[in-house]
Order: sequence, then structure tokens, then C-alpha cells
Amino acid sequence: MDLKQMATQMLMSKLGGDADSGSAQAAVDNLLGGGEGGSPLSGLVEKFSGGGLADVAQSWLGDGDNASVSADQVTEALGSGQVADFASKLGIDQSQAAESLSNFLPDLIDKSSRGGELLGSVGGLKGLGGLASKFFK
Repeated sequence: MDLKQMATQMLMSKLGGDADSGSAQAAVDNLLGGGEGGSPLSGLVEKFSGGGLADVAQSWLGDGDNASVSADQVTEALGSGQVADFASKLGIDQSQAAESLSNFLPDLIDKSSRGGELLGSVGGLKGLGGLASKFFK
């Protein structure tokens, strides 16, 4: 199972069954469309860090507690267009999408990182094993 599959399952769990797997997969594919540095999550971390939320993003990467983020902060960091695209893929309104992202992204990034860094080899066996073990803690 790769990062996008795990992210899709996590999103469906957070939405409580409000989305089918195809819609959730499309939303995750759109959201994780890429980023500099080799990890699909690096682009998201960069957006939060560049949007004045570097301390928040760093808490998600670190091994301690995750700082919370509001739906408004998510919309500001990602841009209303990306939140609207995410909402469209799931068939929900933009405010519900931003709220879902504010709950989903901290956990996803936290579980995809170790020691303040995104797992560089999430797609590889070593990185995937570490990622899977964090999901099932």
C-alpha cells in the first residue's frame, strides 16, 4: 500500500463514510499532486510554512504533539482554489472541505514523518514499513 492509498483510507475515516473510495482517491490525488524534494507531501508542508504557519507545520513533522490548524488557515495556506477542487472531488461544500483538511492534514503529515523530516523513501520498503507502523500505533 502506498502513501496515496493510506491517505485515502485516512481521509475516508475522517469523513466518516461521507465519501466513496473513488471520490476520496481523486481528492487525495489532486491534493498530493507533487512537490519539490521527492515527497508528495513536501509541497503541502511548503505551502503551510510559506503561509506563516511554519511552526504549525514543524509540529506535524516533529515527534511531539501536533498543533491544530483552523479551516480558515487551511484555506489561506492552500488557496481557495485548491480547497474548492478538493471539495468538488468529494462532492462537499468548500467550508466542509476546509474543516476536513484541518483535521486530516496534521495527522497525515505527522504519520508520514519522523524526527522532523518527511520520510524520504515512503514509496520504498523501508519508508513504507515505518509509515505503516505509525498508522497502526
